[in-house]
Amino acid sequence: MTKSNKKALSQEQQEELLGALKVRFENNMNRHKEIEWAKVQEKLQADTEKLWSLKQMEATGGEPDVVGFDEKKNEYIFCDCSTESPKGRRSVCYDREALESRKKHKPENNAIDMATSMGIELLTEEQYRALQNIEHFDMKTSSWVHTPSDIRERGGALFCDNRYGHVFVYHNGASSYYGSRGFRGLLRV
Repeated sequence: MTKSNKKALSQEQQEELLGALKVRFENNMNRHKEIEWAKVQEKLQADTEKLWSLKQMEATGGEPDVVGFDEKKNEYIFCDCSTESPKGRRSVCYDREALESRKKHKPENNAIDMATSMGIELLTEEQYRALQNIEHFDMKTSSWVHTPSDIRERGGALFCDNRYGHVFVYHNGASSYYGSRGFRGLLRV
């Protein structure tokens, strides 16, 4: 008896997603100079769980695209490239501990749990800055980023945005949430 994999897409869903990713890839060559779509597609077709994660990124408004290639690990790097923080991932606090600490007016979810369930990682501050070197994102919204444990232990969390042509890193209570703050994810394939 074969075990059913919840993190798998039907053949039709795979083809639809690959088609959308290819169009985005071809329309945004500035994000991935010298990378060939055929090689990216080959790796994607070999890893259906990664395709499932990309589908989750797409479904929540992330508009994932290739932003690099890690030669040492032989991995393509996908990142959310929506102009603003993905709509389907906003109004979330930082993590489960922050969510549980709220006595009232709790958000529906938190960034860490959502990213984990999607099979992606929150961007680090360094990755966020690198993404901003490709294009300008989050000019009206902001995105939670991976927070160092010493800050998180004190109840805080970090988020970033792009204003006045600069990337800014801020802090907030990890339990805070706003309609204009979400998170961007990264996926290695």
